[in-house]
Amino acid sequence: MRLYFIALQFLTIIPLPFSVRCEERDLGRSMAAFPLAGLTLGALLAATNHILSAILPRGVVDLLLVIILSVLTGVLHLDGLADVCDGLAARGGRERFLAVMKDSRTGAAGAVGLVVVLLLKYQTLLHLPQELKLQALFCFPLLARFSQVQMTVGAVKARIDGLGTTFITGACWRQLLIATVTTLAAAVLFLGIQGLWLFVAAYLMTWGIKAWFLRRIGGVTGDIIGFASELNEVLCLLAILALSEIQVLPIS
Repeated sequence: MRLYFIALQFLTIIPLPFSVRCEERDLGRSMAAFPLAGLTLGALLAATNHILSAILPRGVVDLLLVIILSVLTGVLHLDGLADVCDGLAARGGRERFLAVMKDSRTGAAGAVGLVVVLLLKYQTLLHLPQELKLQALFCFPLLARFSQVQMTVGAVKARIDGLGTTFITGACWRQLLIATVTTLAAAVLFLGIQGLWLFVAAYLMTWGIKAWFLRRIGGVTGDIIGFASELNEVLCLLAILALSEIQVLPIS
């Protein structure tokens, strides 16, 4: 449980009524509990959706859900998304890319990336069949947090400093195995066999992102891990919507 609370403290701004002992090596080890932290976020979104849906129109509720998720996570991964978009838009080699990502200022490419991702989350939530919305609210934070574990374990460090480096050093295949079992079990529980295919799609995209950045800059950073997480949230929502449109997912 201690590692779960460490994961929750790192991934969210949710206050805990007690202190949790955390050593540097515990950060990497806590990645085994990242999917559980994702499920916690999903549960909070589902509860919020249930309460607000009784008093507000759906479009307003869905926009608030996107905002609430951003606030609960302290915009940590959105910041990584913006930094990576700025780095991708910058001209130059590896050092230029890393320097742009480290700059605290958000450029035009980063701003566009943020707008596109937030709009996609809002629009997919808005168009999801009401009967699938609960499953989606649990699954997309879950799979995105699993992608962070996948991006981290076995990765090459692109920098010698930063939080990403700390996690890469501390996480190992045991954390990935536990996170995989947790994520697969939850995805199948919520979506049946289609949850398995959703997991495979997220896994393949994350693997592609990891491989591309290995070629581009020789490894990954914390910003790149956050970037992959945000893209996986969008992928998961889009996939659930697409499957419902072609009637692969049963709507009761």
